[in-house]
Amino acid sequence: MESSNKFINQRVLVTGSSRGIGRATAQLFAAAGAKVAVHYHQNEQAANTTLQELSGEGHVILQADLADAAQVRSLVQRAAGKLDGIDILVNNAGIFLPHPFESTPYEEWLATWQRTINTNLTGAAVAAYTAAEYMRQQGYGKIINVGSRGAFRGEAGQPGYGASKAGLHAMGQSLAQAFGGHGITVHSVAPGFVETAMARPHLQGEAGAAVKRQSPLSRVATVKDVAQAIFYLASPEAEFTTGCILDINGASYLRT
Repeated sequence: MESSNKFINQRVLVTGSSRGIGRATAQLFAAAGAKVAVHYHQNEQAANTTLQELSGEGHVILQADLADAAQVRSLVQRAAGKLDGIDILVNNAGIFLPHPFESTPYEEWLATWQRTINTNLTGAAVAAYTAAEYMRQQGYGKIINVGSRGAFRGEAGQPGYGASKAGLHAMGQSLAQAFGGHGITVHSVAPGFVETAMARPHLQGEAGAAVKRQSPLSRVATVKDVAQAIFYLASPEAEFTTGCILDINGASYLRT
């Protein structure tokens, strides 16, 4: 991937970077000279593939279950320890688990809801809290949250997902106000469908074609589309966009 060198020696943690958007984001930062902490939950092989594909040196690989707040806090602390600090946090990891109200037994529904909220929202909040402890000391930092179009248009079959991403966007705006005086900016992206392993089952056949037709561009986003947006928001030029939520959905959903 082509990139500038504006991130030389910047220390970056990208959660969920074993594949998809996270991998593409890690590749961009590494190509720009950053040292990257690659995070994974279960797929160590995929994370090692990401690590091997990164340009430059000084990158590390770390495991954690982001549904467990203690593991999240430890993840950020370990990343900061191995990278000698942390300048940029990308809260990318997330889960998308179906649990429709009308057809999911209550106990199963509640467990799925709680794991989704714990992973997508509480985990990101703990990561931001912990990263900000380091960022405040140095008077600088960037936090970029990967939200979703689903926060605005609803997720009937995955209400926990929609709720978690709406909360993530709101949290990012709150943190932008809370952290700005410390030199920390906070930004969010809100992708629609993206060509990832998580979305692939929804992009097959006629149903997939219908999804692509939601955009006048007749496609869904690529992981690079989203990674490039994250990369821009982490740049010095994007400082005054702090608190923003950047839609990346090809005009498939226009909010007012």
